[in-house]
Amino acid sequence: MDRTALAAEVALEETGDAFEALSRFVHAAADERISALCPMIQSAFDKNHPDLEAARERLEDQTAAIMERAQRAGQLRDDVSVGDLMLAVSQLSRPPAGTQCVGVDRFVHRHLQLLLDGLRAPARSDLPGTSVTMEDLRRA
Repeated sequence: MDRTALAAEVALEETGDAFEALSRFVHAAADERISALCPMIQSAFDKNHPDLEAARERLEDQTAAIMERAQRAGQLRDDVSVGDLMLAVSQLSRPPAGTQCVGVDRFVHRHLQLLLDGLRAPARSDLPGTSVTMEDLRRA
């Protein structure tokens, strides 16, 4: 989680195209195996440990800042949230059920790019439902 938060901080420090910074962050998050955190959130360890809370807050804040910058630039849809993005990245970066983990990485970045293309503004469609918050994910 710390390495993913660092990738977010690096993306925020970049100048230039805000959506490209978001894209680099998304691909870096997948490379850091952000999807591996999903089972950890649901297991029996101390979810409220101060170190874990600090890392989680840092990651969420930095990701929100990257997304807000891209939204202000008119490059990212206004109807997506940090939870939407992180859920999609975690799902797209893990191997499908029944497959071996080896060799799946070659597909991950292609599918992440498909996701990123769909996040670009202007939106091509209205999204059903409401955006997902990180709190929604913690309660799920």
